[in-house]
Amino acid sequence: MKSLASIEEFSILITLRNLTGDRFPLIGVGIAVLLFTLLNAPRLIAAPVSIAYPGTDGLESDKRNNYYTALLDLALSKSGMQYELKPYEHPMVRARLWQQLEANDGVNVDWGPATPEIERRLLPIRISLDKGLLGWRLFLINPRDRSLFEHIQTLDQLKLLLAAQQTDWPDTAILRDNGLKVTGVSRYENLFPMLAAARFQYFPRGAGEIWREQQRHSDLGLVVEPHLALHYPVFTYFFVSKKNPELAKSIKEGLLAAIKDGSFDRLFDQYNGEAIRKSNLASRTVFELSNTVMPTTTSQPLNHVKK
Repeated sequence: MKSLASIEEFSILITLRNLTGDRFPLIGVGIAVLLFTLLNAPRLIAAPVSIAYPGTDGLESDKRNNYYTALLDLALSKSGMQYELKPYEHPMVRARLWQQLEANDGVNVDWGPATPEIERRLLPIRISLDKGLLGWRLFLINPRDRSLFEHIQTLDQLKLLLAAQQTDWPDTAILRDNGLKVTGVSRYENLFPMLAAARFQYFPRGAGEIWREQQRHSDLGLVVEPHLALHYPVFTYFFVSKKNPELAKSIKEGLLAAIKDGSFDRLFDQYNGEAIRKSNLASRTVFELSNTVMPTTTSQPLNHVKK
């Protein structure tokens, strides 16, 4: 039995012979090309769009991106776009990543806290991805330092201790602007052995990520401090190049559809529910901080994370 493509080709040849006979071969070739293009137009239009997002620099155990990539996949599936998601695995610093994303070169979408700089350079989809969860900060500490935190009741007492963050994270500026002492470290992975070596006293992490990080670095014996937390408003968005408004439109439409049918909330709970429950925010002393790098063009989180 002939395939569909073979049947189409056979039809083209019959049409070509009827139109031209053997006297006008060049005209016949042109008509054949036109007919073949028209017959294959639906398949060409339906070809999936390749969409690359930042990888994990080869760290298979780093699961921080899993929720956001799953949410991106959900949004695109709801949008009706034909797409293929893939990680862009070439390691690069944040500045280089933004440069490539800005040019829509290699990387097509990223996610992170909204800042004036990133909103100036990229196109934000202003729907909060994690309901503000990233702004709830617990402390990863060296167990030898437990006694330093047991009696802290005020922010001024916490200011006597030294925290650490990756240098180019917005959180570094937020903590410093609120009067906390922070040392900046160039590479994320270096922060854990440095904490174990007592180079600083605590490493503030999002409530949705700290438990997996503790488990991933269980060989270092680090623990989650049980009594304290920081909180400041954070709006985590998807960002695309300003050269790619069609992708931004598809992501936004897909997110809104997922919110409406409840699949957004189900995915959020699947990836973050257990961590929120383990964090037991209602029992902690919470120090409220201001977000000094938050742009004014932010939207409210879909739902505030419940303590």
